Amino acid sequence: MSEMTADSQANLDLFVQRARETRQVWGLKAAKGWAVCESNEYQDLVVYPFWSEAGSAQLHCTGEWSQYAPTPIELDLFLDTWLPGMDEDNALVGINWDQELSGEELEPIDLARQLSDRD
Repeated sequence: MSEMTADSQANLDLFVQRARETRQVWGLKAAKGWAVCESNEYQDLVVYPFWSEAGSAQLHCTGEWSQYAPTPIELDLFLDTWLPGMDEDNALVGINWDQELSGEELEPIDLARQLSDRD
């Protein structure tokens, strides 16, 4: 299923690689909207988590996120609309988080650069 490891930088690299290969990313969506949580690193900031695979996202559909389902977002839409919008909202992007919701938290523009720079 997933090639994710305990190494958050390796998980970020995997996210970038898979997003570029599949041309999509995975978020968690419910009737009330997209999953979001407080940052583990920065006070008063929210994080939108995304994964490179549906199966990795599905692992998080428990507890307070039990009503959510893995939902694909086309990479072009993610780059052109989502990331700039999150940047305007001063939100962060959580990438390929583990089951404890731990992993990289990036500025949206930094993630956009990484997704765009690796041809």
